[in-house]
Amino acid sequence: MRELQEFVLYHIGADPVVRDLVQLSAQMHEGGESTEALRARCLRTLHRLIEQSASHGFCGNLWHAYLTFLIVNDENAYSLACEMRESTAGSIHTFALHDFATIRQLFALDFDGLSEWLKLPLLRNLTDYQRTDGSGGVFNRRIRDRIVELSVRLGQAAEAADLKQAVTEFYQAFGVGVLGLHKAFRIAHTADGVQIEPISNIAHVHLDDLVGYELAKQKLVQNTEAFVAGRSANNCLLYGDAGTGKSTSIKAVINQYYEKGLRMIEVYKHQFQDLHALIAQIKNRNYRFIIYMDDLSFEDFEIEYKYLKAVIEGGLEKKPEHILIYATSNRRHLVREKFSDKEERLDDLHKNDTVQEKLSLVGRFGETIYYGAPTPREFQEIVLRLAKKTGISLPKEQLLALANQWELSHGGLSGRTAQQFINHLLGRPKEDEPMEPLSGRESGYGSV
Repeated sequence: MRELQEFVLYHIGADPVVRDLVQLSAQMHEGGESTEALRARCLRTLHRLIEQSASHGFCGNLWHAYLTFLIVNDENAYSLACEMRESTAGSIHTFALHDFATIRQLFALDFDGLSEWLKLPLLRNLTDYQRTDGSGGVFNRRIRDRIVELSVRLGQAAEAADLKQAVTEFYQAFGVGVLGLHKAFRIAHTADGVQIEPISNIAHVHLDDLVGYELAKQKLVQNTEAFVAGRSANNCLLYGDAGTGKSTSIKAVINQYYEKGLRMIEVYKHQFQDLHALIAQIKNRNYRFIIYMDDLSFEDFEIEYKYLKAVIEGGLEKKPEHILIYATSNRRHLVREKFSDKEERLDDLHKNDTVQEKLSLVGRFGETIYYGAPTPREFQEIVLRLAKKTGISLPKEQLLALANQWELSHGGLSGRTAQQFINHLLGRPKEDEPMEPLSGRESGYGSV
């Protein structure tokens, strides 16, 4: 069984679960006696496979699912070429076919034989595992189901070439590794440098869920569609009042265009020094990346915005065309200015230069989109839409009177306030009667 570890391109042979099962299988074929130590080793491997099933939502043949998971996450010369849809003819084809012949042997491991040899009937459950809740927290269901489907196809492959063809099609459709299997990410600065980490729990919102702001959404869609289609597009700044849907719009964008190759990486202000390292990791990948900065603003003493300026435009290295920056902010000009600044500029020999230094950041966003607070009528329309969507059946007059009363003491007119009001109603015990609204005069607004 030594040949099972002789991979040229893939790193599967180094995986501890694969290594343990291959070694156990080799000892079984050599005719040795099973021992308590070997059984304990096998049980530890079984534990790992079941834990992964619980976290990823896999079912069926867990061994095949595990191998498939390793394959779709293995970034190597062949898988990355497939992701880029480059030609895989020539020597790389020969090396890949060699590895897939080895992988096919892994798929054929004899678990019935191992079960008998180790006296572990539990092993037979590995090949027909039934998950309990049908979900897992690591992947969205679409990707999870594709991996399970691919594992079934690989398990049925008659030849190494069939297995290679199935995997190649997956790479071309979904990509490879963390960037291929997830839609959104954050970055972490570790001892090994900047690491890209997936975000598995993304709010499943769409732009249609955001009531109003039709012109703002149209601008955002036009810019994003141009970007994912490979046409010229601009960095985008969404600014305006708090709670008006700026961040929701960004989340909706990644949900709407993920299947067209869009990926989003959230970066916080204190991480701007890592932007160059981040871009270096993604500049040669076959996706469209939006670097997302939420609630972007700077106090006058903060200098992080200078790192951002250099990345967006102005540094020696050109920002790759498949990377854009989308930001949200409550401030139009991003860098805080005070009235006292004007007095200080009386002593500034080059006060115009000082002003331009602070305004030059926002000038690097070619598309600026305004999100203003809704009018009272628009606020009520948001409440009505959210109530209909969530199944709240209060009479219209009563619902709006309660909503008007709520916003007076909960942050004013905004989509966020409307959503919080709906959450409040949904969270009340069913046996409770809704609170009595104030009179129309006290509550401030009439109905739509």
